[in-house]
Amino acid sequence: MDITANNTVFIPGATSGIGLALALALRAEGNTVVIGGRRADRLASIAAEYPDLGTVAVDTTDPASIAAAAKEVRERYPQLNVLITMAGIMRVEDWTRPDAFLDSAESVVTTNVLGPIRLIAAFVEHLREQPDATIMTVSSGLAFTPLAATPSYNASKAAIHLLSESLRLQLADTSVSVVEIVPPAVRTTLLPGQETSEFAMPLEDYVAEVVELLRSDPNAGEVQVERVKFLRHAEARGDYGDVVATLNAVDPHGK
Repeated sequence: MDITANNTVFIPGATSGIGLALALALRAEGNTVVIGGRRADRLASIAAEYPDLGTVAVDTTDPASIAAAAKEVRERYPQLNVLITMAGIMRVEDWTRPDAFLDSAESVVTTNVLGPIRLIAAFVEHLREQPDATIMTVSSGLAFTPLAATPSYNASKAAIHLLSESLRLQLADTSVSVVEIVPPAVRTTLLPGQETSEFAMPLEDYVAEVVELLRSDPNAGEVQVERVKFLRHAEARGDYGDVVATLNAVDPHGK
């Protein structure tokens, strides 16, 4: 993805955290950026603070909401050529007790897996009509090295990784490229306490490095900041067991 190419970008799930920071960074590069979210008050607040950001209401857990938002975005922004499937949730779960994890696991899969699948289904035909388009997915370093406390999240991000790899193959002969962002732990509110965790990467540093990687290699299929490579390449390096042990010695709440 050429971030300086005057793209029109839709980022559902961008009212806070990595999504909003990336939206503002792409706007600063001269792109037209539209963000989506569930909370009307939060969207209104962002629109008031950043009047050049477009806003669209969307609940990525609701197929009807996705369909309505996709129709609105395509009508308001017919030049749309980039979709970033940003929305995601993370939950600490105890899988030794079925009554303690099933509802959480279903919510995580609905948001993190079905949400991106439904978003891509809603936009892929439109994107294929553009001369140069991108689907950008968001996985995680935990797709490659598991955090014991968050089984459903790990699995959902592993699914997004292989979905991205598969889509890249299927869309290879089209105008649509597939880019996978692979974040490490970043200082956001994804988990309680993570926004102040010394283990997590500062949000501003993370987004700045992502933008620089996209700028330096517009054809990258996977965007890996240096911090995530410890997790991403553990198996290939042959130190997977040590990395799993190191990762799981850290409290997931950042304490």
